[in-house]
Amino acid sequence: MTAVQDPPAVDADPDAARAAIEHCYAQGWSDGLPLVPATRTLVDEFLATVGRAPDEVIGELPHLHRTVTVELAAINAAMAGCRPEYFPVVLAAWAAVQRDRSATGGGWQSTSGPSPLLVVNGPVRAELGINSAGGVFGPGFRANSTIPRALGLIVRNAFGVVPHGFEQATQGLPGRWQVCLGENEEESPWEPMSVEGGVPAGTSAVSAMLTRTVEYVDNRHTADPEQLLGDFADTISRSGALIFAHAPAGIVFCPEHAQLLAGAGMSRADVRAWLVERCGRTKADLARVGKDGVGGNGVRFADGTTEPDTFDQLFAAAGPEVLPIAVAGARNAGISMVVRVFSGWSASSVPVEGTTTARGSAA
Repeated sequence: MTAVQDPPAVDADPDAARAAIEHCYAQGWSDGLPLVPATRTLVDEFLATVGRAPDEVIGELPHLHRTVTVELAAINAAMAGCRPEYFPVVLAAWAAVQRDRSATGGGWQSTSGPSPLLVVNGPVRAELGINSAGGVFGPGFRANSTIPRALGLIVRNAFGVVPHGFEQATQGLPGRWQVCLGENEEESPWEPMSVEGGVPAGTSAVSAMLTRTVEYVDNRHTADPEQLLGDFADTISRSGALIFAHAPAGIVFCPEHAQLLAGAGMSRADVRAWLVERCGRTKADLARVGKDGVGGNGVRFADGTTEPDTFDQLFAAAGPEVLPIAVAGARNAGISMVVRVFSGWSASSVPVEGTTTARGSAA
């Protein structure tokens, strides 16, 4: 692909820029941060990277009678601060999120305020400067920050899901619309996550799921794989996260943890099987917090009649849909993240299609 050149530098009018930003605020388009004004010329640059009809419908919320088109997605990606060459990844990320069943129902309006976790695989990580290493959950990289923000603006401006309106989040999540990470394929001992999602290795792709939050596991004192995984099982199984009979979760292992497990002969599937067998709580543990019973709707309640020693297994199945696993971050400490998945991963990844060759620095 031929690299697209940056436009020539021009003298900026700071007062005009400020007025344009304030106009975006006045229209209610912003998520609270300044927006890039989406001019016709800029939006056309975004559309040129994908070769799809601007009026193609790519998502809908039937109960709100709202739809989103490719052009609306481009407008919001531009306002989010994306570069045009990010747009194929934005569309792949949006398509991947749409495969989460809750994203086409009431997920965006849930009281827990779920947020997408986007995992990017393949050459596009280097092409766009997507961070896969140190600080991967944090700020500092334009592509990592603006691609998920684009999705948030789409939900806000195309679907009309805004706080104190259609959005019903009780408290919401810190970092909502901010989590997009590249998988650290170079230091991962396992095949890319997107391969589990049905995309061949070496293909640029995005995997996505709605999440409730993330929780760190700091374990750098042991080389025993079962002691390490025991720490993850304890974190995943905490009672405060158990609302329904079963609950999916995910893990983003740091390279150090992943390599320790692989060095002990464990594949990604082996790690998942170990955790599926051991994650959960006894009925006695659950009775102490009033969650030892399960109603017909699958919601936990205080029963008090169950056998206290019975082990209540957390996961309803044993595949990647209930426990997706990725590898990202720096190999400088044994710190990984447990991800609270909202309703499960679709276990399918979406290839990135379009022109993503970066123009200059994407950092």
